[in-house]
Amino acid sequence: MKNIIAFFSRLHIAKAFLLLMVLVSCNNSKDKTVDQDQVKTDINEKFEVSRGTNIAHWLSQSNKRGEERASFFTKNDIERIAEMGFDHIRLPIDEEQMWDEDGNRYQEAFDLMVKCIEWCEESNLKVIVDLHILRSHHFNAEVKPLWTDPAEQEKFFDLWRDLSKSLNRFSNGLLAYELMNEAVADNHESWNNLISRAVNAIRELEEYRTIVIGSNRWQSVDTFDALRVPLNDENILLSFHFYKPFLLSHYAAEWTDLKDFNGTINYPGVILTQEEFDILPDNIKPQVQKWVNVEFTKASLLEMWQQPINKAKTHGLPLYCGEFGIISNAPKQDGLNWYKDMIALFEETGIGYANWNYKSDNFGLFYSNGEENTELTEIVISKP
Repeated sequence: MKNIIAFFSRLHIAKAFLLLMVLVSCNNSKDKTVDQDQVKTDINEKFEVSRGTNIAHWLSQSNKRGEERASFFTKNDIERIAEMGFDHIRLPIDEEQMWDEDGNRYQEAFDLMVKCIEWCEESNLKVIVDLHILRSHHFNAEVKPLWTDPAEQEKFFDLWRDLSKSLNRFSNGLLAYELMNEAVADNHESWNNLISRAVNAIRELEEYRTIVIGSNRWQSVDTFDALRVPLNDENILLSFHFYKPFLLSHYAAEWTDLKDFNGTINYPGVILTQEEFDILPDNIKPQVQKWVNVEFTKASLLEMWQQPINKAKTHGLPLYCGEFGIISNAPKQDGLNWYKDMIALFEETGIGYANWNYKSDNFGLFYSNGEENTELTEIVISKP
């Protein structure tokens, strides 16, 4: 009798255990269904941007570190950018800020980058993380090992693999990756081949992340015909930069051959007349002679954009201007006239944009001391 009772007790325990397993399995199935729905939603969420600004001189092209770096750009800035009417930021980062020479992370810099994206998520801003300068490639350097050293190329891919590990939790609709800023290779195919391999490396980890690519030689509109776009990839955003006419955008810029030029220029119209050229000092004339009697207008700016516009149409991809701007010491009204034409063209063509840049004394919407360049901000964030 005891054996019979024991048998039925064990039978009830077994049934109870089986019932528990069924319930757990059902719950797990529900969780998996929710997760799959979330993944499906994220896949279908497109990364789309309209008007933005570059966060320069923070995690890129800056010697600021520690508290000085942390306080230069904060959550308050993100909230202000959102309140101004922007819908995204472009966030340049440099290899030397984010990793040591052995590829180990500087965690403090990574934390700032991630916090920034989280702030943007809270403020409904989207983000383009732009790998701006590599140790093996600076757009103005004479020697760029990235194009000749296979080890440096693999290191470049590894940087993106590491970024993906840190950033892949953010939705595809929130965050995009820009492979590299202003590639400058001796031949276009060197850049095209690197694009192909870098996109493949990212796609192995994140199939649907939007990847931003531009043409060789400073993402110039003049080289877009030579850009080889990855085929059958809908999650590509084509990007060009635009600083034409250079005589205006980089007026007397100390890092250019225009550093000693302080003559009269005009926009719109003939940027440098023969009469204005003739009275310049002889040592300045060789640097600016090519601008004499050349006309720039809103219509001519649009004509310069035709290569990227046609490339985007051919591939059925969106187009984006990731940088444009006029240096702050350029003739004021000419610069403002140019900005007005640029913003009008972006609105008319539907091309998204990010001005260069948010805060600096050279191109900023705000100067380094925090003072707003109000005439400029009113133009850049103007709505049709």
